[in-house]
Amino acid sequence: MSTENTSHKDSERNSFIYVVAALAALNGLLFGFDTGVISGAMLYIRETFELATILGYSMSPSYVEGVIVSGAMIGAIIGAALGGRLADRLGRRRLILVGAVIFFVGSLIMAIAPTVEVLIVGRIVDGIGVGFASVVGPLYISEISPPKIRGSLVSLNQLTITSGILIAYLVNYAFSSGGEWRWMLGLGMIPAAVLFAGMLFMPESPRWLYEQGREADAREVLSRTRAESQVAAELREIKETIRTESGTLRDLLQPWVRPMLIVGIGLAVFQQVTGINTVMYYAPTILESTGFEDTASILATVGIGVVNVVMTVVAVLLIDRTGRRPLLLTGLGGMTVMLAVLGAVFYLPGLSGGLGWLATGSLMLYVAFFAIGLGPVFWLLIAEIYPMEVRGTAMGTVTVLNWAANLLVSLTFLRLVEVFGQSGTFWLYGALTLLALVFCYQLVPETKGRSLEEIEADLRETTLGTGAERPDAVQSDD
Repeated sequence: MSTENTSHKDSERNSFIYVVAALAALNGLLFGFDTGVISGAMLYIRETFELATILGYSMSPSYVEGVIVSGAMIGAIIGAALGGRLADRLGRRRLILVGAVIFFVGSLIMAIAPTVEVLIVGRIVDGIGVGFASVVGPLYISEISPPKIRGSLVSLNQLTITSGILIAYLVNYAFSSGGEWRWMLGLGMIPAAVLFAGMLFMPESPRWLYEQGREADAREVLSRTRAESQVAAELREIKETIRTESGTLRDLLQPWVRPMLIVGIGLAVFQQVTGINTVMYYAPTILESTGFEDTASILATVGIGVVNVVMTVVAVLLIDRTGRRPLLLTGLGGMTVMLAVLGAVFYLPGLSGGLGWLATGSLMLYVAFFAIGLGPVFWLLIAEIYPMEVRGTAMGTVTVLNWAANLLVSLTFLRLVEVFGQSGTFWLYGALTLLALVFCYQLVPETKGRSLEEIEADLRETTLGTGAERPDAVQSDD
């Protein structure tokens, strides 16, 4: 075959890989849109409904607001709990299609909700779709991507999460003048429809196909995403690591898997309890306390969304060059400093003027450091560090815990502010971020440049052999 033909085939393969990854990454856009859109919509939902009762029971307005915001987290916990096993049984592609339909239905329910209770139901349904997306999106991309660019492609999922948040902020701003929160929430139907339509034409994960005994189909998919010389070798690697039965929760507790289960759980919880979604869900509310009006606070939130997207692009460009650990540790260090500054700013009297802008700048820098570290690296690592036998189950388990921590933070933020004030709350998040930094430095491995099968083989060797104590044992040969 001529060099020109080989180059043409390589170009076609690369184009196909990026199209598949970009479409699958729309799962992240649904995730991000849901996260961002409720922050602006809540400013106007308060004006439509009396937030004092749920099902006839009297409650404080801040608690009802927390329940509305957290409804999606409840649904996401359900979706993530089911998503891992469903991804193993139905296949990655089918579950993406199911999740898109569920998200579409949830957005429709919210848009037409006549009562607070129906709105909460819509948020829960919406959240189930998000829960599926948060499990299966990174999983599908990691299994269909070549090792050399897997980090960048899986990180596209995080880029679309941040893009979804920014789009939601722009939608909020566009409809803020009329307070049209129903349009804000209902427009989530559009990306759900695009995801469903696009995935109808995409292939299934080659690893899942092989696990189902469909070797010919797996080979065909690999031939569209790998050079011909790589297909046979990767099929052999898959065959060596494949198991005859799906992994269970009990399998996650095997001694050689347990260290990475601890890493995944730690990252899942720390990603949330370090406070990121207090900014995403309550940014307009936080900025209102600095003296901004409703529309101005939403516009300032758009600036935070832009920073989030830009720094996620930086992370995508760097993650396969610098590695996972350097970005993770740098991001956590910066977040710790910014949370300390935010606490100090809110501790000082009078947030108008210069202090208000300092608070806004600190929020932006905090989001920037999250976007280059803990944001993308968490989703990438949990798609890399688990063996094929339990990958779906493991990702489902840690994603459930991620959403549970998200639920805890979103339900408690307003209450923490009431009890400790904004300064004390940000300092608490800062202390937890410092703890996360220590945890990651000690335990999180480097996986840059390794195939998923090589990572599994190294994990077995280092855990069952002499290298179990080395956090960097799973690392690149580059």
